Amino acid sequence: MVQLHVKRGDESQFLFNTTVDVSIETLSQQISAVYNGRLKVDRICSEIPELADHGISLPTNMQGLTDDQIMELKLKDEWEDRCIPSGGAEFKKDEIGRRNGHAPNEKMKDVLRKTMEEAKAVISNKQVRANVCVTMDMVKEALDQLRGAVMIVYPMGLPPHDPIRMEFENQEDLTGTQASLQVIPDEDAQLWWASKELQRGKKLQDYVGKNEKTKIIMKIQKRGQGAPAREPLVGEDEQKQMMLHYYKRQEELKKLEEVDDDTHLQSNWSDRQDLKRQFQGLTNIKWGPR
Repeated sequence: MVQLHVKRGDESQFLFNTTVDVSIETLSQQISAVYNGRLKVDRICSEIPELADHGISLPTNMQGLTDDQIMELKLKDEWEDRCIPSGGAEFKKDEIGRRNGHAPNEKMKDVLRKTMEEAKAVISNKQVRANVCVTMDMVKEALDQLRGAVMIVYPMGLPPHDPIRMEFENQEDLTGTQASLQVIPDEDAQLWWASKELQRGKKLQDYVGKNEKTKIIMKIQKRGQGAPAREPLVGEDEQKQMMLHYYKRQEELKKLEEVDDDTHLQSNWSDRQDLKRQFQGLTNIKWGPR
């Protein structure tokens, strides 16, 4: 299997196994699916703590309003009585005004938070250091675990306007958000290796050869953003080793300088003739009138 170290820019994303016989079009679809799937898991995980602390999302026409404004406009959240967390709710007001404040109890919060941490670990770029390859099945399993945890806490489901439910149903609207800049649609995905764009219509072996044990760094880029920056000649780990070696060498040189210090030669005790002069009474002799 060919192991791809997928990056976007200089940031590591994940490891991916494939074969040299795969077409670039298929490979682009597979890598962009994993890449965007990891982003979806991350977006859901960023909302889970808010759900655990402040309950379900308010309708869009009520978000950001004060209690007085809601009363004045005679607005009512029809989902408040439908979406009650298992085991009852504990009120904790959302100061931002995005969620209704009816949070799950501590036991249910633990279910959400524990599942969130497990899902984040699956899609973490730390998997690269652990030499763990990420697959689409792993991403789907992380999504299923998150969906299951939400169903445990909210058996009746979340309101359709809640961003977590919208993510699960692929109805999320990322327009105007920073998250929208990270997503790379399959049709806009470009793969780069060794400063070359891998052209759809060719196979991976047309670029890297037929050795199935090849390991390469591949970069994913959005069409129209130009070529990504070249990889540095010295890797991050090698650079750290070089800096450590340089530091140790500097410390060794400092110690050698201390050992070679000859300022003591100017001291009286190091003068071989000083003791003889003391016996002869020739020390502290001064010339000139007193």
